[in-house]
Amino acid sequence: MAGMAAGTAPETTTTQALDGRTLRSALGHFATGVTIVTGIGTRGRPVGVTANSFASVSLDPPLVSWSLSRESPNLATFREGGRFAINILSEDQQSLSARFARPVEDKFASVPWFPGTTGCPILPDGLAWFDCRVHASHDVGDHVIFIGRVVAFEERGGAPLVFFGGRYLSAPDLYEPDLSEPPSVR
Repeated sequence: MAGMAAGTAPETTTTQALDGRTLRSALGHFATGVTIVTGIGTRGRPVGVTANSFASVSLDPPLVSWSLSRESPNLATFREGGRFAINILSEDQQSLSARFARPVEDKFASVPWFPGTTGCPILPDGLAWFDCRVHASHDVGDHVIFIGRVVAFEERGGAPLVFFGGRYLSAPDLYEPDLSEPPSVR
C-alpha cells in the first residue's frame, strides 16, 4: 500500500475475538463453487450433502478432497463406505443445492441419478463429476477431511453455481476457462 512503512499494519486493522459467527462471516468473502457429494448408505440407499469445501489435491495420483462436519448424520456413511462422488453444480442447479443442504428425509426423491463406477450417485446436468475411492480421512477440528482417489470422471462444461457472502451467485463469464496451458506460478 502506498504511504505505509514496511512492516506496519494499516490503521483499519482490528483484532477481533475468534468467535464462530465473525470467523464464518470473514470466510464467506472467499467465493467457492458448489458441489453435492454422494455416497451409498445402509441397504444401498443413496445419501448426499451440499459442500463447498471441494479441492483438487494431486494430479498424480489423481486426488481430490472435501470436508464434512462431525455433526453430520451422514458421517458414518462416508467414513465406512470407502467411496464417494463429487458432483460440481451448474448455475441452474441452485434448488438442488438447497435441497441437499437441508435435512430432508429422502433427498433423492424425484432426483435423477445414475450409479458411477463405485456405485455412488452421479447427478446429471452438472459441470463435472468425480467418482472416488477414499484414499485417506483426517479428523481436523469440527470436521473430517476426506481425500479421494479419482477412479472415473466426466466434464460437461457450462456456467458454475457460485457461493459468496452467504448466497448463491452465477458467473456466466467463467464457463469457458482456458485449460490449454497451466497458469505459471512464481
